[in-house]
Parts: sequence; structure tokens; C-alpha cells
Amino acid sequence: MFDLMLKYILLPLSFVFLSACTTMASSLPGCPDQMVSGDYCAFDSRRDAKADLQVAQELAAADGLKTLVVMGANWCHDSRALAGHFEKERFRTLIAEHYRLVYIDVGKKNRNLDIARSFGLDGIAGTPTIIMTDKDGTVLNLDTAPTWRNAASRSEDDIYNYFADYAAEGN
Repeated sequence: MFDLMLKYILLPLSFVFLSACTTMASSLPGCPDQMVSGDYCAFDSRRDAKADLQVAQELAAADGLKTLVVMGANWCHDSRALAGHFEKERFRTLIAEHYRLVYIDVGKKNRNLDIARSFGLDGIAGTPTIIMTDKDGTVLNLDTAPTWRNAASRSEDDIYNYFADYAAEGN
């Protein structure tokens, strides 16, 4: 009797429950139904990107930290992979101690381009695009900002070391 109950009731219910969990985790616009393990959707097109950036910059200046701006999109596996790394404990610690992080949704590289231009970029060549500024707003990584469109294929240690190296530089 229990075997039948397990087979016909509990097992199907477990799939419904797991589907609901996946849906809740990927409820942001543009987040795919199926994701690679470790990916994280962090880009919300409904947010006011300029206001979010201003708050991050003000907090960074007040705290003597750098601003870390990640311009990407949930449809982009490289953007989701980088955001997924940032959810890991060692990245969370590094970012909390040295940066104020803000995610900016760029749509299909057609949204919030004025923000990219305000940092000296011509636009968004690929996603994600990473911009780091010191506490005074000076861009620190203009030469490497657009080189992150392969974030999903970079090793975790390479990514960590990149941000740790900038963190170690004086503000």
C-alpha cells in the first residue's frame, strides 16, 4: 500500500514542489526556466538602475570602499555564472569588505547604455561588463571592463583573484 502511495501520490507531488522552487528562484524577468548549476539571476529590468547605482556609489564613498558595477542580463549565461560566483561565501566576504555591488540590467545590450557611457565605455560589447570605481568614482578597470563575456568559462580562482587584486589596491 505504501509503495503505491509513494509511486502515485508522493513522487508526483515532489516534482511539483521542486518545480515551484525552481520557478521562485528564477522569477526575475529574462531568467531561463532551466539553468546550469551555480548560475544566479541577479539582473532586474524593473529596477531603477540609475538610482541603484547612485545609492551604491554613495555607500561606497561613505564607507571608503570601491563600487563594483556588473552590467549584464539574465538571458546571458556568462552574467548568470559570474553572479553565481558572487553568491559563494569567499566572494561574498571579499565583496562585503571591499566593494558596494550593484547589478545593472542591460537587456539585449540596449538598456542602460548611458550608464556604460558615463564610465567611458562606448556601450556594451558583451555581457557581463564589469566596472570598478574607487571611492571617488574614478574607473579603475576601463581596459578590462568589457572582457568578461567569457565569465562562465573562467576558473573560480581566476575570477576571485581578479577582484582580490583590485581590492588590495588603495582607494
